[in-house]
Amino acid sequence: MPVGDLPGWRQIFTDGFTTDVPRGKFPTAVASRWSAYGGGASDTSGKGRYHPETVVSIANGVLTERLRAQAGQHPVAAILPSIPKGMVYGRYAIRFRADAVEHYKVAWLLWPDSEAWPRDGEIDFPEGDLTGNIEAHMHRQNGRSGDDQDTFHTETRFRSWHTAVIEWRPNSVRFILDGAVVGEVTSRVPATPMHWVIQTETSLGGGAPTTADTGNVQIDWVAVWKYVG
Repeated sequence: MPVGDLPGWRQIFTDGFTTDVPRGKFPTAVASRWSAYGGGASDTSGKGRYHPETVVSIANGVLTERLRAQAGQHPVAAILPSIPKGMVYGRYAIRFRADAVEHYKVAWLLWPDSEAWPRDGEIDFPEGDLTGNIEAHMHRQNGRSGDDQDTFHTETRFRSWHTAVIEWRPNSVRFILDGAVVGEVTSRVPATPMHWVIQTETSLGGGAPTTADTGNVQIDWVAVWKYVG
């Protein structure tokens, strides 16, 4: 896990998951560092329900999200690191891998504090179905629809370990995967406060997961820096 400031960036959060948390205790056991969507609220597709306590565990330095059907439902998780609210611009890095589980996806994103979407934009990376390739998306400032966005595709699958970085600066968003720039946007960049939501959920297309659709999403570490110019 990278620790320390970088030129133009001041580090404000890291977690290498050194505190073990059994399933059933997240995020309560680490509430000073993490929160999560909960209460069985619907995910984006409407096929999954947010139950982080049944999905997330931490052991041996890795956070694991166990994806599977349970009691006729499809529990999923959207977890949020405890970083200052009202933050505009930042550098967000995450080390991860995932099994190729049908009917599930990740959309790890910066979401506007205002909740005014698509007007205030959205930044997603990595995003994609777990059986597909990693993508990056930037929904533009003053967007008029969900399709008002810039998209970058890769040929990289989720199964191996990867490091994804979002660098969000004034008038620039850069997406970096395993040290290589996937894409950069310099027009209509979101410019209002956003928060980081590490959202793992059911896929938008296709049917609901079946009992055969099981596997893990794993996160080795996360790190966040504030932009200081």
